[in-house]
Amino acid sequence: MNNLPRHILILPDGNRRWAKKKGKHFFEGHRAGAKAIEQIVRTAFGLKIPYLTVWGLSATNVTRRPAVEVKALFRLFREFFQKLASSEHLHANKVKVNVIGQWQTLFPASTRRQVELVLEKTKNYQSHYLTLLVGYSGIEEMIEAIGKVAKNSLKKPGFKITPEVVKSNLWTKDLPPVDLVIRTGGEPHWSVGCMMWDIAETQFAFSDTFWPDFTPEEFKAVLKRYSGTERRLGR
Repeated sequence: MNNLPRHILILPDGNRRWAKKKGKHFFEGHRAGAKAIEQIVRTAFGLKIPYLTVWGLSATNVTRRPAVEVKALFRLFREFFQKLASSEHLHANKVKVNVIGQWQTLFPASTRRQVELVLEKTKNYQSHYLTLLVGYSGIEEMIEAIGKVAKNSLKKPGFKITPEVVKSNLWTKDLPPVDLVIRTGGEPHWSVGCMMWDIAETQFAFSDTFWPDFTPEEFKAVLKRYSGTERRLGR
């Protein structure tokens, strides 16, 4: 395929509904969703896509969901990052992992240690970039950025607010603009302003498929549609 996106953002929705439909415990939905992420990561980087960002968890998912589910999610994240740290595919493809959000304050110590281990092991890689949004809120990200910009404007006479200035104060400042957003689960809504600055010129792909059933083949089909679309970017 030609004209592949440089940066893809995925919102993998539908884990719990998948489990309910199959008569399974909600945790089985989240576990199946984690396996689907592993498959899509391999597929994306196998296609030489440089940047892949995946929504993992919002702060409100932690504060508003039942304690038993949150505890299970923490355990699943610990297992997920533990696997990432030893992933041959990750290291062979020089994938740098980054985790953006309030995970340091939300995660228990055992889960934080696994995140920190992956970050340390991959910090020098530069071929591909896997970013996980965990304990993340696009609204909080933008509020913090506006606060930083306002503070700088008071310190520097003649300070000019430009798109570059805004971008440099975002949590996602090191990521390029998002070219393609994929949201699964059949509910085409947005989640707490996810990367609102970086999706200004993106293309959206909404799938009715629950995330655990979202296969590499469907992923490739989305990319094929994207590659056949002319991006005018206002021109």
